[in-house]
Amino acid sequence: MTLKDLPIGKSAQIVSVGGEGQLRQHFLDMGLIPGVEVSVVKYAPMGDPIELKIHGYELTIRLADAEKIEIIENHHHIAKKDENLEDMKIKKVLNIEKDHPGYGEDGKYHDKKTENPLPDDEVLTFALVGNQNCGKTTLFNQLTGSNQHVGNFPGVTVDRKDGVIRGYSNTLITDLPGIYSMSPYSSEEIVTREFLLNNRPKGIINILDATNIERNLYLTMQLLELDIPMVVALNMMDELKKNDGSVLVSDLEELLGVPVVPISAAKNEGIDELTRHAVHVAKYQEQPLRHDFCTPKGELHRGLHAVMHLIEDHAEEKNIPVRFAATKIVEGDNRILEELELSDTEKRILNDIVKQIEEETGLDASASIAKMRFEFILSVCDATVIKPKESRERVRSKEIDKFLTGKYTGIPIFIGIMGIIFWLTFNVIGSFLQGLLEMGIASLTEIVDQFLTNSNVNDALHSLIIEGIFNGVGGVLSFLPIIVTLFFFLSILEDSGYMARVAFIMDKLLRKLGLSGRSIVPMLIGFGCTVPGVMASRTLPSERDRKVTILLTPFMSCTAKLPIYAFFTAIFFPDNGALVMIGLYVLGMALGILMALLMKKTMFKGEAVPFVMELPNYRLPAAKNIMHLLWDKSKDFLQRAFTVIFLATMVIWFLQNFDYNFNMVADSQQSILAHIAGMMAPIFTPVGFGDWRITTSLISGFLAKESVVSSLTVLFGSTDALLKTLTTAGAGSLLVFCLLYTPCVAAVASIKRELGVKWAIGVVVWQCVLAWIVAFATYGILTLII
Repeated sequence: MTLKDLPIGKSAQIVSVGGEGQLRQHFLDMGLIPGVEVSVVKYAPMGDPIELKIHGYELTIRLADAEKIEIIENHHHIAKKDENLEDMKIKKVLNIEKDHPGYGEDGKYHDKKTENPLPDDEVLTFALVGNQNCGKTTLFNQLTGSNQHVGNFPGVTVDRKDGVIRGYSNTLITDLPGIYSMSPYSSEEIVTREFLLNNRPKGIINILDATNIERNLYLTMQLLELDIPMVVALNMMDELKKNDGSVLVSDLEELLGVPVVPISAAKNEGIDELTRHAVHVAKYQEQPLRHDFCTPKGELHRGLHAVMHLIEDHAEEKNIPVRFAATKIVEGDNRILEELELSDTEKRILNDIVKQIEEETGLDASASIAKMRFEFILSVCDATVIKPKESRERVRSKEIDKFLTGKYTGIPIFIGIMGIIFWLTFNVIGSFLQGLLEMGIASLTEIVDQFLTNSNVNDALHSLIIEGIFNGVGGVLSFLPIIVTLFFFLSILEDSGYMARVAFIMDKLLRKLGLSGRSIVPMLIGFGCTVPGVMASRTLPSERDRKVTILLTPFMSCTAKLPIYAFFTAIFFPDNGALVMIGLYVLGMALGILMALLMKKTMFKGEAVPFVMELPNYRLPAAKNIMHLLWDKSKDFLQRAFTVIFLATMVIWFLQNFDYNFNMVADSQQSILAHIAGMMAPIFTPVGFGDWRITTSLISGFLAKESVVSSLTVLFGSTDALLKTLTTAGAGSLLVFCLLYTPCVAAVASIKRELGVKWAIGVVVWQCVLAWIVAFATYGILTLII
């Protein structure tokens, strides 16, 4: 029997976990290990994926992956207890206080006679590490305030946040992506591991969710193996106590061998104490006192120590902590194995040790290590954690999920929520703010224009400032309120926990296109504006999914194209305007689906990244986190507006206003752009709009799609002139071309930032070629029909 066959509400014991490679390791790291009890909570509205409960928390996997996990119904697993923890368990039951173990600041393990602090002028670097949904971003904002810098990790599009800890000017803390383990499964896990191994920060602040401590301690155990000074921040202690739970902090400290500080990041409680401990252990380089969590004299203990002795010299040479390296290569981590450069003889010995571990434990080596970790965690929690009653947050989340992820209500509610967000963004709040900004830019433009006129400034410079900078860049800047408003709502959905449910609901549908459920939100945003749609793709954990999603987003017709549709349908299709516009949207989506299927078979072969994720409780979003996110997105857009977009605007302005002798032209027909458009016009003759004026407007549409209509109006002078030039079939062909050809410069700049120059150029070229092909087919069909 497999997990796929387990009915809702039933429990079973895991017998074995199938699969291979990093995916299987990810299952093990998430707690799906032999001997553990698991139950099915519910199915997604489309019947796949499923939500499981394991180790006291909920996670989701697909049915295809559940089929690889063998189970036995109604068997309860009792984890082995560490005999050394039994005294603590008794003390917990009797509520007996114990002395503080004395780690960290002014602790008994800090010998002032032999201390060797780092130089005062050396920057104390920290890594902030934790699971997703544990309050890491909130803690980072509390630690740094506004002293933050957002960038990228080298070679990847994963956000990197650095900041100076308030009150400690010689510190630098990096907020690493939320991860569940140190296995190289997702790009976030790879980035975090490489940062910790290669950069070797002076200290680690490991944040844990106290209400879900079993899940969070798995990563803690791996971090302790790195032998980097560390402090554990036990977050959300206020929620734990509110639900009659508690943690014996001193006992937990003694078992982990590092300082443990209870905090509430949301309420700014315990942050000062946490900071003092972190700075102290980093300053005096006080390493964790425990790395070995095996049962003494057990089979796995003997095997791991044999591997440690085997690789010790190699690990020291490569500056990789030997305990961490040993556990990873026993798990089958090829990255570490390749880095250690073992000889063939050493590899044979290693294989023999691994085989012996598997024979003696009755499990494969990866499962043995995962089981060892979880058994230690269960014993630690049994000895130090006073279990809370089911939290109000959990009860509330279950009730909300009955509607938001219900079989018949989940999808309609999701469509309704996105509809409301789009309406508020593009018709109410965002459009209102956009109007205000446009009015401000227009007023400033008028003032500057009047000043330049009165000052008799050179005509070329006058034109550059007004038409190039104010009209060009100013037009692109008007997108900023839309982006800010959209990300305001999206951050609320993300912080509240609803975005994880959206991925859960839509995964089955998107998987048919080779994507995961997480891709639905960036593509939906693309219907509003391609720029934030591309930016939102950063939330996707898979590089493959991120690329495919970005490449599909331009097929979602953005609102900037609506003026084009409205203009041409009013002139050429007055009786069927609504039908034509709906047809354009449907055509864009249909071609997007075809492209997704094509990419799945060619450039991006294989299935979507497996859907293994945790469903957090619903929480009220933190205002400070939302404000920081909006500031980061705004700053990012403004930087692009005054770099790539500014340069593109200048180029278009120059081509529009100068001839080949570099003289300013009074008539745009004499400009370089008109000449280029004239040379390109024959390309569009077969598709029904081979007029240089139309080509010119399409080129100007690269800056902003709305400018296509304004350019046509200026160049043709009247709709009668346009009607004499363009047939109905040609107008239909032109509409299809505008639907599909290159995104605007702001969107291309966003694609360049996420994927690089080659991909950005590829998108421009491919969209134009595809647009021409479909427009040609449309022109032929309409010519026959009309």
